[in-house]
Amino acid sequence: MYSSSSPLDDIEFLARSEHRVGVLDALAERPRDRNDLRAATGASSPTMGRILADFENRRWVARNEGTYELTRLGEFVAEMFLDLRKAMETERKLRDVWQWLPREMDGFTVDLFADAVVSYPGAGYPYQPVERVTQLIERTEAMRGFGTTVLKSSNLETACQSILDGMEFEFVYSPEVLEAIVSWNPAKVAEAAACENCTTLLHDSLPDNEWCGLGIYDDCVGICCHDIETGTLRAVVDTDAPEARAWAESVYERVRNEARPLDEDALVSSDRLA
Repeated sequence: MYSSSSPLDDIEFLARSEHRVGVLDALAERPRDRNDLRAATGASSPTMGRILADFENRRWVARNEGTYELTRLGEFVAEMFLDLRKAMETERKLRDVWQWLPREMDGFTVDLFADAVVSYPGAGYPYQPVERVTQLIERTEAMRGFGTTVLKSSNLETACQSILDGMEFEFVYSPEVLEAIVSWNPAKVAEAAACENCTTLLHDSLPDNEWCGLGIYDDCVGICCHDIETGTLRAVVDTDAPEARAWAESVYERVRNEARPLDEDALVSSDRLA
């Protein structure tokens, strides 16, 4: 019978071996024989023998005519440990952008973005976040949101053209951000804003110091992470998780209900927005 000196010993026993975690993961899907487990994990025959013997000693697996399956105890260990692994994968993904996420916004939780795609500026190529926003705009038929999502010139170009091509667009801006957008290309912005499928609203106190960009693109939700002090786009975090979309919808509806219609004259004279 096996006994460890503390629960941390068993956590370390699993965590320090990818093969052990791989066996646990594979058996959580279905019972397997030793050859299946070797193929799934890449472990050698001697290594697999040691892992299965250790698991049997801990009462995590049972053998039945050459096939191994998790016991109820093993299922419990697998569920808890693999959940922890997923949680840590999410933490690593969001760690570097955490300071720019709208974490103070009502209803925001880390698990909403557990399956998110995070786009960072790369070494020598800082445009990946901007390009990700462009990709999201290009593939959507309806876009809503608020803040600084559509601010960079290439994103503005894509959004304006998509609106002219029929994309439904409803967005809430602060006066300062809208002023910057109008100054980019007053004629093009006014042309897009005049489309029946485009609704532009203003809000004097957007969440997260006006530097959060939240966009809802069909079934996808994206957050633009800006440095509040410099305005630099640090990353784009997007996900198609239904829970994240529901959260974004609720936040957006609150912001929209507080917003006011845009004075169309503002689009031809940006100095009237200050």
